[in-house]
Amino acid sequence: MGFFLETLFGGLMSGMLYALIGLGFVLIFKASGVFNFAQGAMVLVAALSMARFSAWIPQWLGFESKLLANVLAFGVSACLMFAFAWAVERFVLRHLVNQEATTLLMATLGISYFLDGLGQIAFGSSVYSIDVGMPKDPLFALESVFEGGILISLEDLTAAAVAAALVALLAVFFQYTSTGRALRAVADDHQAAQSVGIALNRIWVIVWLVAGICALVAGVIWGSKFGVQFTLATAALRALPVVILGGLTSVPGAIIGGLIIGVGEKLSEVYLGPMVGGGIEIWFAYVLALVFLLFRPQGLFGEKIIDRV
Repeated sequence: MGFFLETLFGGLMSGMLYALIGLGFVLIFKASGVFNFAQGAMVLVAALSMARFSAWIPQWLGFESKLLANVLAFGVSACLMFAFAWAVERFVLRHLVNQEATTLLMATLGISYFLDGLGQIAFGSSVYSIDVGMPKDPLFALESVFEGGILISLEDLTAAAVAAALVALLAVFFQYTSTGRALRAVADDHQAAQSVGIALNRIWVIVWLVAGICALVAGVIWGSKFGVQFTLATAALRALPVVILGGLTSVPGAIIGGLIIGVGEKLSEVYLGPMVGGGIEIWFAYVLALVFLLFRPQGLFGEKIIDRV
């Protein structure tokens, strides 16, 4: 029982990170109808920016405080995400209003390749590390209940807590602020939102910025755990099954879908992996997503896409 709970807990921690990346897909799709294939590249560039500026800024300004370096690097990276959001609206979305979904999808693929190249030019192609002080030592809990206790990664626990806090902050933002209500109005009906004076251009910049901040936080966590390299963009796309499972139009669905995928990967690898030679964790999420596409394409909590057209 103790080993099962340990595996379950590890899956929940991974699931929170998947949910954080999945939120970027959902937010952009809800507000603009664009399936953003560039989300993985956004995670990569945000992580590269954080890693490089946290090393460059102390050299430029002549101080040694790691905390100050990380705070300033995070601020600079957030500003880059804002500049990126503005550029996407100004040079891409504004010219593709009311275009076919395939056209918008291809545009995000182009943005993804552009970000990959820009990241390599600006920050180099080496493997970088991010050190934000996340604890690395494991913790043994419930030793009085289970023999030997349950091994808990404090790093995973911290990452999950940060992801959960950001999700909660976004929930408050969407529910209780005027900008959040405007975002929800645009998600429900573009034309109705425009008729009451909501500027779509401004909303698109905001939603891409929010998705960029989610990408930045996910990139910092992922980079702190595994390092920052260019395979991160592909790894971040492992969150795609999350939005297929939870629903492309549902923020709660992205969260629950992430938790289901995280737990499912860990449990299947531990308990079913030995029967088939391992490797289930790599493809489990995609098989589960395929099942949902066949029998419930809108996901657990999403609405049918045909209803939005």
